[in-house]
Amino acid sequence: MRTNIHLHTHLVASALLLTSPIPLRAADAPPPRKPNIIFILGDDYGTGEVSCYGADNYKTPNLDALARSGLRYTHAYTASLCGPSRAMILTGRYAFRTGAVNQDQTGLFTPAAETMTPKVLKPAGYVSSAIGKWGQLPLGPAEFGFDDYLKFQGSGVYWNTQDKGKTYVVNGERRNLRDKEYLPDLMHQHLINFITKHRDQPFYIYYSLSHVHAEILPTPDSAPDSKDVYADNIAYMDKLIGKLVAELDRLKLREKTLLVFMGDNGTANPRAPRATIGGRRLSGAKGSMLEGGGLVPLIANWPGVTPAGKITQDFVDAADLLPTFAELAGAKLPEKTIIDGRSFAAQLRGEQGQPRDWIYNQLAKMWYVRTSGWKLTQAGELFDMSDAPFAEKLVAADTQDPTTIAVRKRLQAAIDQLNPAGGIQDEGDGTGRHANKKPKKPAKITPTADKEESFDSEAQTNL
Repeated sequence: MRTNIHLHTHLVASALLLTSPIPLRAADAPPPRKPNIIFILGDDYGTGEVSCYGADNYKTPNLDALARSGLRYTHAYTASLCGPSRAMILTGRYAFRTGAVNQDQTGLFTPAAETMTPKVLKPAGYVSSAIGKWGQLPLGPAEFGFDDYLKFQGSGVYWNTQDKGKTYVVNGERRNLRDKEYLPDLMHQHLINFITKHRDQPFYIYYSLSHVHAEILPTPDSAPDSKDVYADNIAYMDKLIGKLVAELDRLKLREKTLLVFMGDNGTANPRAPRATIGGRRLSGAKGSMLEGGGLVPLIANWPGVTPAGKITQDFVDAADLLPTFAELAGAKLPEKTIIDGRSFAAQLRGEQGQPRDWIYNQLAKMWYVRTSGWKLTQAGELFDMSDAPFAEKLVAADTQDPTTIAVRKRLQAAIDQLNPAGGIQDEGDGTGRHANKKPKKPAKITPTADKEESFDSEAQTNL
């Protein structure tokens, strides 16, 4: 049975002597101007696959260009599987509040219980669209307030040769994906059509990409004898982002539009060994509570507003997106609802703002609080993160070092303040994955069909 966590209790707890990252209202001061907001979400896409983050094996010139003229975060976090991650992105709330603690339970919350970003922005005059993957999220985009949508079934859909690629749905109408049609191209065209139609009013777009979730298949640009189809997919994703920027320029909307690019979790395990930075592999990958599971790329670009070429070590997590967008839009946050996110709108405007002291991350029965140089888990394990994201060192529980003791006390106070153990609990097998599915042997990897382990693919959603 779900535990009701009252707002009064939250306010009392927030008086603890620590820097709390949980404001309940967006700032009263209006932004300098109300932007269009396009949030682009890469699937299974970690920092080790973005060249501006130092990736050794992949080139992303268009993402790099956004970072050079915008703001790049080095400490952005989200849940390490796509369902819980997307729930946090769209609601601004942690998993123990929404129930999105694993892939299956993510599909159980309702519009009556949880308010997503489009409903928050609509009173401020925003029209909205959800384009692409809906993932483990319940119902469909329309039920949660999106005015327009294109969605496909499951994850990693590209061609109609795939079982889940036979059809897609546009605003309730099921359409056939025809031979030689590439779904990411159709998604891009839907995006451009929506922007063009609504160019004279503020819009919010949740653009949830197919790339680069398995099944990894050749792109329209792949050479017939390509030996690196995965790199082809990253290049094509990056190309689509470049095409979007070009269209915004053509429509004279670029300076009116905030672009935010983020990964929904870290690199998937089959690709993680190659997602190196400076020759070093990240600690952990998708589905892991190690650094590489939840650490993701985050790039924000709004010409004339975001500081150009700035790299920030401020901590943010996926819950921060909703209050940030609300503040920029001049929208009010839901009343009588705990919003866990902290707006970073000030940082997007080049101001100092109030950066987080720590972020919270959860999957199933596992959680941690992460701050600069340290991480404390639900099991009371304190990790020295001075060599993150490549290594994390367990600190002896009986250490007498005063600095370490103080850090442990501060982070434990943060966990106590949140009280995840008092919220909605994981009812699965503890991994956060689909409790009703068993792992299968990995499929054979070939240059033309690079399939991930089947237990890493996402369940079909309710169309």
